[in-house]
Amino acid sequence: MNKLITGLASAAFLAASSLALQAADTTMRISLQLPLKSHLGQNLKMFKDEVEAKSNGDIAVEIYDSAQLYKDKEVPQAVGSGAIEAGVASLTRYVGDVPMVDIFYQPFIFDSEEKVRKAVEPGSPIRGPIDDAIADTGSTVLWWQAYGGAIMLSNGGPIKTPAEMKGKKVRVFSKTLGDFVEAAGGAPTIISGSEQYLAYQRGTVDIGMTGVSGVQSRSLWEVMDTITKTNHADIEFIVVVNTKWWDALPEAHRAIISEAAMNAQTSVRNEMSAIEQRAYDAATANGMTIYTPTADEIAAWRAVSQPVYDEFLAATGEAGKKMMDAAAGF
Repeated sequence: MNKLITGLASAAFLAASSLALQAADTTMRISLQLPLKSHLGQNLKMFKDEVEAKSNGDIAVEIYDSAQLYKDKEVPQAVGSGAIEAGVASLTRYVGDVPMVDIFYQPFIFDSEEKVRKAVEPGSPIRGPIDDAIADTGSTVLWWQAYGGAIMLSNGGPIKTPAEMKGKKVRVFSKTLGDFVEAAGGAPTIISGSEQYLAYQRGTVDIGMTGVSGVQSRSLWEVMDTITKTNHADIEFIVVVNTKWWDALPEAHRAIISEAAMNAQTSVRNEMSAIEQRAYDAATANGMTIYTPTADEIAAWRAVSQPVYDEFLAATGEAGKKMMDAAAGF
């Protein structure tokens, strides 16, 4: 009898699952390299809840976090090819096709929240050309996810000036940040966000670069003990969808998804300062030392950065110059 009941229960569960799958007219899978508990993961959860509620279940959103399906560097190709409907990628992962994305990693260009907000506004002279260029890769940008300013991680003391970086191996997540490290005398290594912890634990690199929220979501205080609050770059992630899939959706579904995307974008941008403060508080509570460079120390970093600016302009031509000019005017 117990076996019969168990069998009936299993059959009922499978039938219910089948009906649930059939109920959704549209399924949207999203790849995310960070844990779901990260603020980017929670931002996706907000989007998912709104889309599924407003579509009355006609649209199902499935989030595959912690690089279950694709690593960060694989997302642009996976989404552009249609292997998956959507994904979250670090903006700089598009640098091969769209060199101008590295405007956000030019050292100390976006050194205030006000400047960042102006730059990432839809249709701005900086974001607009980037969104348009990404469309040529087979993907459509749904929304941008703020990740905050770039900081440096180390053990045994802060990285106050280029002198502390000289000869050290440094984790970076963009070519431009790699150029910055080389200009300062360090040796850059591009390492995916999901691989940071092991890289620090094993001593693959001596210094790390990331956003402070990543320190919290990945518990990086277990492998690094000091944060140098340089805010030398603005880290942005973007949520992209396969353009062919997007264009084939019913207009009503695109409207629901677009509205939820804009709400998610506004939410994460407005919460970024508080998110970073909570992360700094958590880092301190877990034994990390937080160091803020002096004005003279920042000046030393800026002084070694000129070759980085020059290389960006050489790679991007007139488009890059217009972006740099626009940033200077913010």
